[in-house]
Amino acid sequence: MVVPLLSLHVKSLGASPTVAGIVGSTYGILQLFSSTLVGCWSDVVGRRPSLLMCILFSALGYLILGASTSVLLFALARVPVGIFKHTLSLSRALLSDLVAEKERPLVIGQFNTASGVGFILGPMVGGYLTELDGGFYITALICCVVFLLNAGLVWVFPWSEGKFNTTKNHTPSGKTEQKAQDTTTALGGPAPEKTPVHPWNEVLLALRAIKGLIFSEMWDIFVVRLLMAVAVMLYYSNFVLALEERFGVKPKTTGYLISYSSALGALAGFTLGPLMRLYRYNSHRILLHSSLLTSTLLLLYATAHTMGIVVFSSTLLSFSTAVGRTCITDLQLSAGGKQASGTLIGLGQSVTAVGRIIAPLLSGLVQEVSPCGPPSLGAALALVAVFIMSLKGPHAGADRSGKLKSE
Repeated sequence: MVVPLLSLHVKSLGASPTVAGIVGSTYGILQLFSSTLVGCWSDVVGRRPSLLMCILFSALGYLILGASTSVLLFALARVPVGIFKHTLSLSRALLSDLVAEKERPLVIGQFNTASGVGFILGPMVGGYLTELDGGFYITALICCVVFLLNAGLVWVFPWSEGKFNTTKNHTPSGKTEQKAQDTTTALGGPAPEKTPVHPWNEVLLALRAIKGLIFSEMWDIFVVRLLMAVAVMLYYSNFVLALEERFGVKPKTTGYLISYSSALGALAGFTLGPLMRLYRYNSHRILLHSSLLTSTLLLLYATAHTMGIVVFSSTLLSFSTAVGRTCITDLQLSAGGKQASGTLIGLGQSVTAVGRIIAPLLSGLVQEVSPCGPPSLGAALALVAVFIMSLKGPHAGADRSGKLKSE
């Protein structure tokens, strides 16, 4: 609701374009480094306290934003939001704890649909409010109130969540300590007392363990996530400018096309149920085919000679990218296990944040050659992701068809 208005507000406070750019990039940098840490913290202390902490600090950030009358206050307001605004990631981790593994892609897809509706309605409401006297401040305060209401819902609604012992589940030393304890108990001796571990020490142990898992077992999943993120961001990076240069389409009309694509992307969550059943709950195959479709559609858009082909490719891209995002998250959780769901989802967000840094740089370079350069490069990167997935094959747990047959 407030994001589209930020650049206008910081400019109205007297910030130069350079200062506005630096302040704007602060949020992305903070998100890059905090998402994994906050996700790991939620694995250690539990989802509810972590979610409450993130919601309340985000509300504080929007409260400061609503009172910002200088560039300094505006920049200060972005700090708590940049560090703690991980409510969507933590909610996905919570959903992965609460639902059965085979239902997880469907539930996460429906959650993404609900989030997508919010991203569609938010700018519309914010755009209407900003036309009022003091509209930006009203919008920021409404965001603060919405976050406080969410905190109340998290506090009131009951759920059953398991808090995972990170030092036991993720570190090799945890297995050794467990074996030693079992041996002592079997010999008739007293069970050794457990030394309490500070949560931050557990977080550090978990991050060390997950680092080894990523480099040995899950590197391909995160590389594919980065490649697909950059590919899609390249497509959007010059979308308005390219349509104006290639077809003479006005920005207003392009805005309608973007809204249309966003609405279709939100509705794509409802197709995951039939799609999962068709593929026998094999997320790896769905991701492979959706990425191949994305690569083909990006190339089709880059070589389009009519607006009809542009609309056709944009329509199918809305579905292929939405399905791909859900499946890549499901593959992360399947390969890493529930014990580290918060860490893995947070790490995935960090990888996407890296893509947000890389994509504008690549887009600027290839636009020097042609306005069709960014989507063409995106098609090539998506094809590389397809090659990696074909070469590496599915991870253990990604193919659930065997489980379903036994059931």
